[in-house]
Amino acid sequence: MKYWRETLAVTQRILIELWRRRRSLVFWSIFPISVLLLNGLIFAERASLSMAQALERSAPVTLVGAALFFSCLGGSVATVVSEREQQTLKRLFVSPLSGTSYFLGIFLAHSCIGIGQTLLVYAVAAFWGASFNGSMLLGGIIILLSIAAYVGLGFILGTQLARRTEDVNSLVAAFGVPLLILGGAFVPTFLFPKLLLNIARFNPIYHMNEALLGVSARGDEIEAIANHFWFLCGFAVLMVGGGWLSYRRMLTVERRL
Repeated sequence: MKYWRETLAVTQRILIELWRRRRSLVFWSIFPISVLLLNGLIFAERASLSMAQALERSAPVTLVGAALFFSCLGGSVATVVSEREQQTLKRLFVSPLSGTSYFLGIFLAHSCIGIGQTLLVYAVAAFWGASFNGSMLLGGIIILLSIAAYVGLGFILGTQLARRTEDVNSLVAAFGVPLLILGGAFVPTFLFPKLLLNIARFNPIYHMNEALLGVSARGDEIEAIANHFWFLCGFAVLMVGGGWLSYRRMLTVERRL
Protein backbone atom coordinates (compact mmCIF):
# COMPACT_ATOMS: atom_id res chain seq x y z
CA MET A 1 0.00 0.00 0.00
CA LYS A 2 2.89 2.37 0.72
CA TYR A 3 4.22 2.09 -2.83
CA TRP A 4 0.72 2.45 -4.27
CA ARG A 5 0.00 5.65 -2.33
CA GLU A 6 3.36 7.15 -3.21
CA THR A 7 2.99 6.22 -6.87
CA LEU A 8 -0.44 7.86 -7.03
CA ALA A 9 0.92 10.97 -5.30
CA VAL A 10 3.71 11.36 -7.88
CA THR A 11 1.27 10.72 -10.72
CA GLN A 12 -1.17 13.28 -9.36
CA ARG A 13 1.56 15.90 -8.99
CA ILE A 14 2.73 15.50 -12.60
CA LEU A 15 -0.81 15.58 -13.99
CA ILE A 16 -1.74 18.63 -11.89
CA GLU A 17 1.33 20.48 -13.16
CA LEU A 18 0.37 19.56 -16.71
CA TRP A 19 -3.19 20.77 -16.11
CA ARG A 20 -1.86 24.09 -14.89
CA ARG A 21 0.16 24.40 -18.10
CA ARG A 22 -2.93 24.07 -20.29
CA ARG A 23 -0.98 25.14 -23.35
CA SER A 24 0.74 21.74 -23.42
CA LEU A 25 -2.60 19.96 -23.18
CA VAL A 26 -3.95 22.01 -26.06
CA PHE A 27 -0.95 21.21 -28.24
CA TRP A 28 -1.07 17.51 -27.36
CA SER A 29 -4.72 17.57 -28.45
CA ILE A 30 -4.23 19.56 -31.65
CA PHE A 31 -1.31 17.45 -32.88
CA PRO A 32 -3.02 14.00 -33.06
CA ILE A 33 -6.25 15.47 -34.42
CA SER A 34 -4.47 17.37 -37.20
CA VAL A 35 -2.31 14.35 -38.14
CA LEU A 36 -5.38 12.10 -38.07
CA LEU A 37 -7.36 14.34 -40.41
CA LEU A 38 -4.42 14.89 -42.77
CA ASN A 39 -3.75 11.15 -43.00
CA GLY A 40 -7.46 10.53 -43.45
CA LEU A 41 -7.75 13.00 -46.29
CA ILE A 42 -4.70 11.51 -48.02
CA PHE A 43 -6.03 7.96 -47.69
CA ALA A 44 -9.49 9.01 -48.87
CA GLU A 45 -8.08 10.71 -51.95
CA ARG A 46 -5.41 8.20 -52.94
CA ALA A 47 -7.31 5.00 -52.18
CA SER A 48 -10.77 6.26 -53.24
CA LEU A 49 -12.22 5.57 -49.80
CA SER A 50 -14.93 7.29 -47.83
CA MET A 51 -13.75 9.51 -44.99
CA ALA A 52 -14.95 6.97 -42.44
CA GLN A 53 -12.98 4.15 -44.09
CA ALA A 54 -9.92 6.37 -44.43
CA LEU A 55 -10.01 7.30 -40.75
CA GLU A 56 -10.39 3.65 -39.76
CA ARG A 57 -7.02 3.09 -41.41
CA SER A 58 -5.32 6.30 -40.34
CA ALA A 59 -6.46 6.32 -36.68
CA PRO A 60 -4.22 3.41 -35.51
CA VAL A 61 -1.04 4.70 -37.17
CA THR A 62 -1.74 8.25 -36.04
CA LEU A 63 -2.18 7.09 -32.47
CA VAL A 64 0.71 4.70 -31.84
CA GLY A 65 2.99 6.03 -34.56
CA ALA A 66 2.74 9.73 -33.83
CA ALA A 67 0.61 10.83 -30.85
CA LEU A 68 1.95 8.37 -28.29
CA PHE A 69 5.49 8.83 -29.56
CA PHE A 70 5.61 12.52 -28.74
CA SER A 71 3.53 12.44 -25.56
CA CYS A 72 4.86 9.26 -23.94
CA LEU A 73 8.43 9.18 -25.23
CA GLY A 74 9.07 12.90 -25.66
CA GLY A 75 7.05 13.69 -22.54
CA SER A 76 8.88 11.21 -20.34
CA VAL A 77 12.28 12.45 -21.58
CA ALA A 78 11.24 16.03 -20.81
CA THR A 79 9.95 15.06 -17.35
CA VAL A 80 13.13 13.23 -16.36
CA VAL A 81 15.38 16.04 -17.60
CA SER A 82 13.35 18.81 -15.96
CA GLU A 83 13.22 16.93 -12.66
CA ARG A 84 17.01 16.72 -12.69
CA GLU A 85 17.37 20.41 -13.53
CA GLN A 86 14.92 21.43 -10.80
CA GLN A 87 16.82 19.30 -8.25
CA THR A 88 13.69 17.24 -7.53
CA LEU A 89 15.81 14.11 -7.33
CA LYS A 90 18.01 15.71 -4.68
CA ARG A 91 14.94 16.36 -2.55
CA LEU A 92 13.85 12.78 -3.13
CA PHE A 93 16.90 11.51 -1.26
CA VAL A 94 15.91 13.33 1.95
CA SER A 95 12.21 12.41 1.76
CA PRO A 96 10.42 9.17 2.69
CA LEU A 97 9.41 8.73 -0.96
CA SER A 98 11.04 5.66 -2.51
CA GLY A 99 12.80 5.70 -5.86
CA THR A 100 10.58 2.86 -7.06
CA SER A 101 7.41 4.86 -6.41
CA TYR A 102 8.89 7.85 -8.21
CA PHE A 103 9.68 5.74 -11.27
CA LEU A 104 6.22 4.16 -11.28
CA GLY A 105 4.56 7.55 -10.74
CA ILE A 106 6.19 9.07 -13.82
CA PHE A 107 5.34 5.92 -15.74
CA LEU A 108 1.68 6.01 -14.69
CA ALA A 109 1.31 9.74 -15.37
CA HIS A 110 2.41 9.41 -18.99
CA SER A 111 0.29 6.29 -19.37
CA CYS A 112 -2.73 8.38 -18.38
CA ILE A 113 -1.78 10.99 -20.98
CA GLY A 114 -1.46 8.26 -23.62
CA ILE A 115 -4.85 6.78 -22.73
CA GLY A 116 -6.38 10.24 -22.96
CA GLN A 117 -4.95 10.69 -26.45
CA THR A 118 -6.28 7.26 -27.42
CA LEU A 119 -9.80 8.28 -26.43
CA LEU A 120 -9.40 11.60 -28.24
CA VAL A 121 -8.18 10.08 -31.53
CA TYR A 122 -10.88 7.44 -31.67
CA ALA A 123 -13.58 9.90 -30.57
CA VAL A 124 -12.70 12.17 -33.52
CA ALA A 125 -12.59 9.17 -35.87
CA ALA A 126 -15.97 7.95 -34.57
CA PHE A 127 -17.43 11.39 -35.16
CA TRP A 128 -16.68 10.93 -38.88
CA GLY A 129 -18.24 7.45 -38.86
CA ALA A 130 -15.14 5.30 -38.32
CA SER A 131 -15.30 2.26 -36.05
CA PHE A 132 -12.95 -0.11 -34.22
CA ASN A 133 -13.44 -3.40 -36.04
CA GLY A 134 -11.46 -5.91 -33.98
CA SER A 135 -11.07 -7.03 -30.38
CA MET A 136 -11.14 -4.09 -27.99
CA LEU A 137 -9.12 -6.11 -25.48
CA LEU A 138 -6.38 -6.98 -27.96
CA GLY A 139 -6.28 -3.41 -29.24
CA GLY A 140 -6.03 -2.11 -25.68
CA ILE A 141 -3.14 -4.45 -24.93
CA ILE A 142 -1.27 -3.24 -28.03
CA ILE A 143 -1.80 0.38 -27.02
CA LEU A 144 -0.60 -0.28 -23.45
CA LEU A 145 2.45 -2.17 -24.73
CA SER A 146 3.23 0.78 -27.02
CA ILE A 147 2.91 3.22 -24.12
CA ALA A 148 5.17 1.05 -21.95
CA ALA A 149 7.78 0.80 -24.71
CA TYR A 150 7.79 4.55 -25.32
CA VAL A 151 7.99 5.52 -21.64
CA GLY A 152 10.72 2.97 -20.98
CA LEU A 153 12.72 4.27 -23.92
CA GLY A 154 12.07 7.79 -22.68
CA PHE A 155 13.72 6.92 -19.36
CA ILE A 156 16.74 5.50 -21.19
CA LEU A 157 17.18 8.58 -23.39
CA GLY A 158 16.35 11.04 -20.62
CA THR A 159 18.79 9.57 -18.11
CA GLN A 160 21.65 8.67 -20.44
CA LEU A 161 21.72 11.20 -23.28
CA ALA A 162 19.83 14.37 -22.29
CA ARG A 163 21.37 16.73 -19.75
CA ARG A 164 19.38 19.92 -20.27
CA THR A 165 15.84 20.76 -21.34
CA GLU A 166 17.26 22.14 -24.59
CA ASP A 167 18.52 18.67 -25.46
CA VAL A 168 15.04 17.14 -25.52
CA ASN A 169 13.81 18.44 -28.87
CA SER A 170 17.01 17.62 -30.73
CA LEU A 171 17.20 14.18 -29.13
CA VAL A 172 13.61 13.25 -29.96
CA ALA A 173 13.94 14.62 -33.48
CA ALA A 174 17.21 12.82 -34.18
CA PHE A 175 15.98 9.45 -32.98
CA GLY A 176 12.30 9.77 -33.62
CA VAL A 177 11.45 11.40 -36.92
CA PRO A 178 13.30 8.87 -39.12
CA LEU A 179 11.75 6.01 -37.13
CA LEU A 180 8.28 7.54 -37.46
CA ILE A 181 8.58 7.84 -41.24
CA LEU A 182 10.09 4.38 -41.56
CA GLY A 183 7.39 2.98 -39.28
CA GLY A 184 4.56 4.18 -41.50
CA ALA A 185 3.23 6.96 -39.27
CA PHE A 186 3.16 9.52 -42.09
CA VAL A 187 3.75 7.48 -45.25
CA PRO A 188 1.81 4.20 -45.71
CA THR A 189 4.11 1.19 -45.63
CA PHE A 190 2.57 -0.29 -48.79
CA LEU A 191 4.25 2.56 -50.69
CA PHE A 192 7.70 1.60 -49.42
CA PRO A 193 10.22 0.06 -51.81
CA LYS A 194 11.35 -3.43 -50.88
CA LEU A 195 14.62 -2.20 -49.35
CA LEU A 196 12.88 0.20 -46.96
CA LEU A 197 10.27 -2.41 -46.09
CA ASN A 198 13.01 -4.86 -45.13
CA ILE A 199 14.66 -2.22 -42.95
CA ALA A 200 11.30 -1.29 -41.41
CA ARG A 201 10.91 -4.80 -40.01
CA PHE A 202 13.57 -3.92 -37.43
CA ASN A 203 11.69 -0.76 -36.43
CA PRO A 204 9.43 -1.20 -33.36
CA ILE A 205 7.12 1.60 -34.51
CA TYR A 206 6.44 -0.38 -37.69
CA HIS A 207 5.29 -3.34 -35.59
CA MET A 208 3.16 -1.10 -33.36
CA ASN A 209 1.46 0.38 -36.40
CA GLU A 210 0.92 -2.91 -38.19
CA ALA A 211 -0.39 -4.69 -35.08
CA LEU A 212 -2.95 -2.02 -34.16
CA LEU A 213 -3.86 -1.40 -37.80
CA GLY A 214 -4.61 -5.08 -38.28
CA VAL A 215 -6.82 -5.26 -35.20
CA SER A 216 -8.52 -1.88 -35.54
CA ALA A 217 -9.08 -1.59 -39.29
CA ARG A 218 -9.20 -5.21 -40.46
CA GLY A 219 -10.50 -6.97 -37.36
CA ASP A 220 -7.52 -9.35 -37.22
CA GLU A 221 -7.12 -11.81 -34.37
CA ILE A 222 -3.82 -12.38 -32.62
CA GLU A 223 -2.84 -15.21 -35.00
CA ALA A 224 -2.82 -12.82 -37.95
CA ILE A 225 -0.59 -10.26 -36.22
CA ALA A 226 1.48 -12.69 -34.14
CA ASN A 227 4.86 -11.56 -35.49
CA HIS A 228 4.12 -7.89 -34.82
CA PHE A 229 2.52 -8.58 -31.44
CA TRP A 230 5.33 -10.70 -30.01
CA PHE A 231 7.99 -8.34 -31.34
CA LEU A 232 6.18 -5.52 -29.54
CA CYS A 233 5.91 -7.57 -26.33
CA GLY A 234 9.64 -8.28 -26.34
CA PHE A 235 10.52 -4.69 -27.14
CA ALA A 236 8.25 -3.31 -24.40
CA VAL A 237 9.75 -5.64 -21.76
CA LEU A 238 13.26 -4.73 -22.91
CA MET A 239 12.57 -0.98 -22.80
CA VAL A 240 10.89 -1.05 -19.38
CA GLY A 241 13.78 -3.09 -17.99
CA GLY A 242 16.32 -0.82 -19.62
CA GLY A 243 14.48 2.27 -18.39
CA TRP A 244 14.47 0.95 -14.82
CA LEU A 245 18.20 0.14 -14.89
CA SER A 246 18.99 3.53 -16.42
CA TYR A 247 16.90 5.24 -13.76
CA ARG A 248 18.67 3.39 -10.93
CA ARG A 249 22.03 4.29 -12.44
CA MET A 250 20.97 7.94 -12.64
CA LEU A 251 20.02 7.90 -8.93
CA THR A 252 23.44 6.50 -8.05
CA VAL A 253 25.16 9.24 -10.03
CA GLU A 254 22.95 11.98 -8.54
CA ARG A 255 23.76 10.85 -5.00
CA ARG A 256 27.45 11.36 -5.67
CA LEU A 257 27.03 14.93 -6.94
